[in-house]
Amino acid sequence: MADPIYAIGDIHGQLEMLHTTLEKIERDGGKDAKIVFLGDYVDRGENSKAVVELLMNGVQSGKNWTCLLGNHDRMFTMFLEDYPRTDYRLKPGYDWFHKNIGGIETMASYGVQVHSESRLFQIHEDAKKAVPQTHLDFLTNLPLTHIHGDVLFVHAGIRPGVDLENQHPDDLVWIREGFLDHTAPHPLLVVHGHTTIDAPTHYGNRINLDSGAGYGNPLSTAVFEGGKSWLLHGTARKVFEPPKV
Repeated sequence: MADPIYAIGDIHGQLEMLHTTLEKIERDGGKDAKIVFLGDYVDRGENSKAVVELLMNGVQSGKNWTCLLGNHDRMFTMFLEDYPRTDYRLKPGYDWFHKNIGGIETMASYGVQVHSESRLFQIHEDAKKAVPQTHLDFLTNLPLTHIHGDVLFVHAGIRPGVDLENQHPDDLVWIREGFLDHTAPHPLLVVHGHTTIDAPTHYGNRINLDSGAGYGNPLSTAVFEGGKSWLLHGTARKVFEPPKV
């Protein structure tokens, strides 16, 4: 086998799916498989704390893992700052505790209950006591991109026509408009998550692996090796190419 690299889509607190996915990768590529996690480890699912713990321990133990920062991970750390912030890329009327975002579920995984009558300062005080600083340090220091050969891994995408070193961090974790509708080739094949779709899809210039695990749908995994790509299905690889026109 050449030098395969595996990419896992948005996990969103789905611990059992993550365990199953890691087992599939190990069967395909061995215990030392190189894996890129595309971000959004927290929110929506029930086990954000355990997912962060698993990834952090894996990286610290020397596994060949690269964990990228997602916008949900960033919202989590922003709320846990000494003076909590709300990400300005959210829609008006939204914050991390909006029912569509997932902060309530993340806090519950750390033993902090958020109710309609809760005040933010109280939640913040409880969260500061409940969330280990090691978790926050891990998430805060995650990279935004990873390049392997001719493949660029990133959480949300890139701003077309802008050199990678000049990309804005907000775009790398939030972009949709201007990226998803861009059909011309990028300098590298962009592998991303962030935007939920029904099934992992190869668009030719980019690949989206966010198949909605945060909503209970399957967690998707792709393999890249020798300029080719596959999806992992059970114990087998399935060729992953753009649809023929």
